Amino acid sequence: MRTDQIREGRLAGERSHDIERFLASMDADRWIARADLLVDMAHLLGLQRQGIIEDAPARALMAALLDFYDHGLPEAAFDERFEDVHAGKEACLIERVGEDVGGRLHIGRSRNDEVATCIRIRLKEEILGLLSSLTDLRRTLLDIAAAHTESVMPGFTHLQHAQPTTLAHHLLGYEQGFSRDTSRLREAYARLDVSPLGSAAFASTGYPLDREYTAGLLGFSRPAPNSMDAVASRDFVIEVLADAATCMTTVSRLCEELVLWSTSFAGFVRLDDAYCSSSSIMPQKKNPDVAEIMRAKAGTVAGSLAAAITITKALPMSYNRDLQEVTPHLWRGIEATRESVPLLSGMIATAVFDTERMAAEAGRGFSTATDLADALVRDYGLPFRTAHRIIGRAVRHGSLDLDTLETAAREAAGISVLEMGLTQEKIDTVLDPRHAVAARKIIGGPAPETAAAQIEVQRGTLAGETAWVNERETALSRAFEALVIEARRFAE
Repeated sequence: MRTDQIREGRLAGERSHDIERFLASMDADRWIARADLLVDMAHLLGLQRQGIIEDAPARALMAALLDFYDHGLPEAAFDERFEDVHAGKEACLIERVGEDVGGRLHIGRSRNDEVATCIRIRLKEEILGLLSSLTDLRRTLLDIAAAHTESVMPGFTHLQHAQPTTLAHHLLGYEQGFSRDTSRLREAYARLDVSPLGSAAFASTGYPLDREYTAGLLGFSRPAPNSMDAVASRDFVIEVLADAATCMTTVSRLCEELVLWSTSFAGFVRLDDAYCSSSSIMPQKKNPDVAEIMRAKAGTVAGSLAAAITITKALPMSYNRDLQEVTPHLWRGIEATRESVPLLSGMIATAVFDTERMAAEAGRGFSTATDLADALVRDYGLPFRTAHRIIGRAVRHGSLDLDTLETAAREAAGISVLEMGLTQEKIDTVLDPRHAVAARKIIGGPAPETAAAQIEVQRGTLAGETAWVNERETALSRAFEALVIEARRFAE
């Protein structure tokens, strides 16, 4: 097979292997090889439809493309003597059908709009796959939350016991975060859903291409409105990586808590053995390795985002070869996210929560002290700051019993809680973690009935978002199927 047909006209001499390897993008291009064939079919159908290419060479080209589509691109197309898979595939086509036929496919097209279209196609598929995984994860969180609306546990600020809550309330907090991730990715998908094909190098082409026709064949909602922006911009990459990095930050936070909760001194959860490893020297160890690797993957995705922003931040219009370096970071970040989310769902679904241990910890660290301060305000008319000072002084003395509170009240405020009518029975009732949780019935609170209502709201939201993902996946799949069917009909 010839070397690189794109160099033959303007450039002389051969490159060293080191230069070829430096310039090649083959590892990243494997992500888009199938999409590239779909783009070729759509472009070829568009050329034939507009009378730009005659039927005979068009049919020969289509037959070769379908063969590649059915059986895979020849491995020679990924050889590093070609700068990218587009050049390698074209060389394979020319070898198959001759240059007089194979050399016509690139009419009215540049590698710039070709690769931009391929990346968008592939990224749309990846977003839908990630959205599907996110809806599964959220469904898992909602199911577990529904079973634990009354499972009292400690809530923390600064990793210190703060106030009691429930496992349902805690998990619903994470579901809210992943719900926002879903919304962000849906919005990114809508902005991504435009076709660069027909933009050529950056100034479009003098051939009378029907860009709306090819956009429809490839499952896009419309063609990109500006040919320069279509090939030169990668803000859609930055946006999706930012969404993925945000999602993975939440994944990492949940994994961090699972790591902490699974320790012997916390004992809130037992992770399934499948998600853990042991030690090569300490036979008793059960290490939460999957959760730990996910924390690291969050760094991988954040790094991919930082790299993409840094590469593109100073590029002038229009296309610059620097953009080739963005794509590997995109796939690396997306792959790490796509791997992590389903594993997190499985890890949560198979985890066993020790609700007795959680309940035992719920009242430690004076975690219901705020409720006692609120009771002094609500039932005895004290200003909150006065009540806050009294309770704080009692905690300093080491107890919230009636005698200590009386001492604290006289020291901190010069008043008597005994004379106000405060009793030990009242104190015990208010300090019960279950009482504290049940009292928090307002929207967003942990009271069992409030959490149950929130779960039902989120189930309804999730049903709509799941339907949206399924509709887009079906529409994209049908568009590709229709394109291939039309390509086969034409090639006959």
